[in-house]
Amino acid sequence: MSKRLIDLQTILDLESIEVDLFRGTSPNASLERVFGGQVIGQAMLAACRTVKNRMPHSLHCYFIQPGDPQVPIIYQVERLRDGKSYSTRRVTSSQQDRVIFSAIVSFHKEEVGAFDHQDKMPDISRPENFTAEELFKKPVYPKLPEIVRRYYEPDRPVELRPVEVDRYVGQKIADGRLHMWFKTATKLPDDPALHMCALAYASDLSLLDAVMARYGRTLFDTRISSGSLDHAMWFHRPFRADDWLLYAKESPSAQSGRGFARGLIFKPDGTLVASVAQEGSVRERP
Repeated sequence: MSKRLIDLQTILDLESIEVDLFRGTSPNASLERVFGGQVIGQAMLAACRTVKNRMPHSLHCYFIQPGDPQVPIIYQVERLRDGKSYSTRRVTSSQQDRVIFSAIVSFHKEEVGAFDHQDKMPDISRPENFTAEELFKKPVYPKLPEIVRRYYEPDRPVELRPVEVDRYVGQKIADGRLHMWFKTATKLPDDPALHMCALAYASDLSLLDAVMARYGRTLFDTRISSGSLDHAMWFHRPFRADDWLLYAKESPSAQSGRGFARGLIFKPDGTLVASVAQEGSVRERP
């Protein structure tokens, strides 16, 4: 299988229009709607360009309307606060005077804290055991739907290696916990803010699929209609998005046509680098 590397930095890049105003585009105009992670990553990058000497520590956002991939996205940044330790930015994303997304990003001046603890990383085999070649060898591979095989092909900006593959052919996961190794397909510059924006982009990849794990179904099922409603993220410790990271996902609740999912992201050495939470619309089509 040939591998065409796609540079995530190019996807996230923004054109500066004027002070605190930026323009972004979508890499694939043929999609039905703009990928949510793209809007998250671009909005966060817009906020980062208005703050000096501080790194993001949290992101809270809402998906208001689907984005049109054929239309540029305008990112307007509002400087809400610049305090001694924290800075806050609001980013409004719009297309043709139609607001599609809103986010607040908080930045923190680096400091040494008295308390330092984290959850333990799940005991999962290393990413080398989940390559496309290894997936091809699995007995379940011929049974995988074509859409699933295409989703994990390497010609994308983030390389994905799922762990629980049998669930794509109906296996139920009683506790609803899923795991996936991922990293950007190409190396990124030594810019910590850019790596955070790249991680924000990747954090939206199939997070809501954890909602379906208990039922032996996936969001690839054409009978399921889904869409992200909101997204929150917290950055804990330094990392590189172009090195392998483990995404441990779960869904503690689903009700009223909505599903809630959360995730922890670890470095291979067990360091917890980020936490994610998302609620989405998850419905069975009539």
